[in-house]
Amino acid sequence: MSNVPAAAGLLAAAVLIWMAAVWSLQRSVLFPRPPVPSVSPASGRGDVEIVSLGSDGVEAWYLPPEAAGTDMGGDGSPAAPVLIFAHGNGELIDYWLDPFEHVRGWGVGVLLVEYPGYGRSGGRPSEASISRTMNAAWDHLAGRPDVDAGRIIAWGRSLGGGAACNLAAERSVAALILESSFTGVGPLGRRFGLFGPLIRDRFDNLATVASYEGPVLVLHGERDAIVPAEHGRALADAARDSELHLLPCGHNDCPTPWATVREFLIRRDLLR
Repeated sequence: MSNVPAAAGLLAAAVLIWMAAVWSLQRSVLFPRPPVPSVSPASGRGDVEIVSLGSDGVEAWYLPPEAAGTDMGGDGSPAAPVLIFAHGNGELIDYWLDPFEHVRGWGVGVLLVEYPGYGRSGGRPSEASISRTMNAAWDHLAGRPDVDAGRIIAWGRSLGGGAACNLAAERSVAALILESSFTGVGPLGRRFGLFGPLIRDRFDNLATVASYEGPVLVLHGERDAIVPAEHGRALADAARDSELHLLPCGHNDCPTPWATVREFLIRRDLLR
């Protein structure tokens, strides 16, 4: 009997150590931050505007549209719709400059937003810092005469779905595009021992989508082993106005369905 209190004490100490490890290490898993290329692909590009966002100086790249929109800005320039794109947790905006090139031919601008602490950006990544950055990105766009503030669309891939949803909860977003994203870190993290108060960055996408009044396009790989397709289905079911497109791929091997995105924007009168 005398060994019972000692065993209980050891068990409690082990649990506390495990909880402390989960608390301290989870952001290194959620925000792995890949190596930064020695040369920025935006360097020397006259058709890419490098923008600094917020007090941390987070980098974003604005790709203006090649074709003019039909509406005019306050200075007489064409006011175009813009996609704000938030990438996956193991990516950089560097990876997405070339893929988004042809979108400019639609008459759509693109703002590729980096995360704090990623790439050449200051700060540290967290749900709060990423949300501040996305808000600053929207504010920057809404203040530009060449941008139609009523046609700013948030597009998030994987972790970026959380960034896009948080933006939609705090700013006026004309549509949401959620690609390979999750309902929340809580449901996704249970298999890794994350639960309740141990979760530092919740990204409760399901709650945001359920209250969002605009159209939602959900793109998800049927064979996704990282974020199972059930997450995409749940997001589409929770939205008031949604389209779900299941793709024959996994998580990181899905070709971007550009035609599907373009048709969605046309149907929603966001691309003219």
